[in-house]
Amino acid sequence: MQEKRNVILVGMPGVGKTTVGVLLAERLGFAFMDTDITIQTRERRRLQQIIDSDGLTAFRRVEERAILSISVYAHVIATGGSVVYSEKAVRHLKSGGTICHLDADSDCLLSRIDNMDSRGIAIPPGQSYVSLYDERHPLYIQSADFTIATNKLTPGQVVRAITNILQNRFCYPI
Repeated sequence: MQEKRNVILVGMPGVGKTTVGVLLAERLGFAFMDTDITIQTRERRRLQQIIDSDGLTAFRRVEERAILSISVYAHVIATGGSVVYSEKAVRHLKSGGTICHLDADSDCLLSRIDNMDSRGIAIPPGQSYVSLYDERHPLYIQSADFTIATNKLTPGQVVRAITNILQNRFCYPI
């Protein structure tokens, strides 16, 4: 076990990756990185602008390049919801840390998202959020080292659940 390995958060938009990520980074004494912000900074455009002007395929290539360029340690990394479509990106993230899937059911997630059209969700035209959830959910499970069900937990409780697993199962020094 290497000290200061990254903790990577994956999951659907609205599950709380950024909120939990900031709190988790503080708890672990790690830096925080949000790959959506990294992409927006590099591209000098919002995610939704990239999707609208370049399309989903181009957006996923941009996302993959951004992920593959990450070379950090002692970070909590909140990823975009579509990262799991790239096996290369997932392998790269996993090589530097532990992947935690934050999960919630689609009804819970829909109640948390109020800006579906402008949020930058990589969803094909005409596809529903629920069918996107059904499509991605198995990819999150497959990619993750462990899953935390967040439906009935506060962000602080999610952080405690993650740190317990990191410490007990993955020997993170906390």
